[in-house]
Amino acid sequence: MLRQKEVKSVLNKHKKRDSWFLDDYSVNPYEGCSCNCLYCYIRGSKYGENMEDGLALKANALEVLEKQLAVKAKKNQYGFVAVGSGTDAYIHHEEKYRLTEGMLTLLLKYRFPVFISTKRTLITRDIELLKKIDEAAILPDDLKDKLKRGLILSVSVSTLEEKISNMLEPGAVAPLKRLELVKQLKQEGFLTGVNAIPVLPFISDTEEELEKIILASKEHNADYILVGGLTLFGNGPADSKTLFYKFLERYDASLLPKYQKLYGSNFYVPFPYQNELKERANRLCKKNNIRSTILE
Repeated sequence: MLRQKEVKSVLNKHKKRDSWFLDDYSVNPYEGCSCNCLYCYIRGSKYGENMEDGLALKANALEVLEKQLAVKAKKNQYGFVAVGSGTDAYIHHEEKYRLTEGMLTLLLKYRFPVFISTKRTLITRDIELLKKIDEAAILPDDLKDKLKRGLILSVSVSTLEEKISNMLEPGAVAPLKRLELVKQLKQEGFLTGVNAIPVLPFISDTEEELEKIILASKEHNADYILVGGLTLFGNGPADSKTLFYKFLERYDASLLPKYQKLYGSNFYVPFPYQNELKERANRLCKKNNIRSTILE
C-alpha cells in the first residue's frame, strides 16, 4: 500500500508557459514514480527530496485541486495543465488508486486543457474521458487560433534499444510498445507526439540513432517529435548523475570518460552541444517531414 500524505496545494502555476509542452500549470497525483528511470531529473534536484523515501499518494489531492481549479476558472485563468510533470501519471499504482483519473475528471469539469506525457499504456483506460477534455476545454486566448483543441498527448522515448531501456527505465513499457501506443492514440483522433527527451549522448543522440527514432515516430503516425538533451543532477548515491554513471559502467565503460568530460561538474551539457543537437534534430525532422514542435 502506498504511503499517503496531505498536501496544501496541488496545482502549480508556472512563472511562464513551457515553450515545449505549452503548459501553464502542472499537477502531480503521486510523489515519486515507479518507472524508476535512472536519469530522471527529479533525482538529485530540489524536486526529488523525497525520492528515496518511496512513492506517496496525495490523499487529499482531489479536494485541494477542485478548490484551486474553481478559483482559476472563475478568474478565467485558463491554461494547459501538465498532468504528471514530476511523475508518470500512469504509474502502475494508478490502476488501483485512480487518482489521475480523478484529476482528469476535475479538469474536464472546470474545462481546463491538458498535456500528458507517459511511458505506460494505462492511459488507454481513460480514452473516453480524454476525448471529452479535448472537446470541452477552454484554451487561453493566444492559443485558440493556433491549436483549436484541448488535449496534447506525448509518449516518451529515449532509445529504441530495449536492452538499454530495460536498464535505464525498468518500470516503463518497452520502446516499441510506446510507439504502438502513439499509433493507437492517433487512431482515436488525438494530437499525439513523441518526446525524445532525453536522448542519450553517444548512444541515441547520434545522426544514425536519432534518425531511427524520428523515422519510427513518423511511421507510427506521430504528429511531432520533441528532441532534448540529458540532464544529470547531483553527486549523492541516489542522484541521477551517480546512477547514470553506474549504468555506463555496466553498459559500456568506455563511454564514462566521455560523459565526465562532457558534463564536468555541471548537471547540463554545454551550450554548443545543445545547439548542435537542436540543429541536428530540426534538420532530420525536416528531412523526414515531421514537426519538431507541437504547434505548426
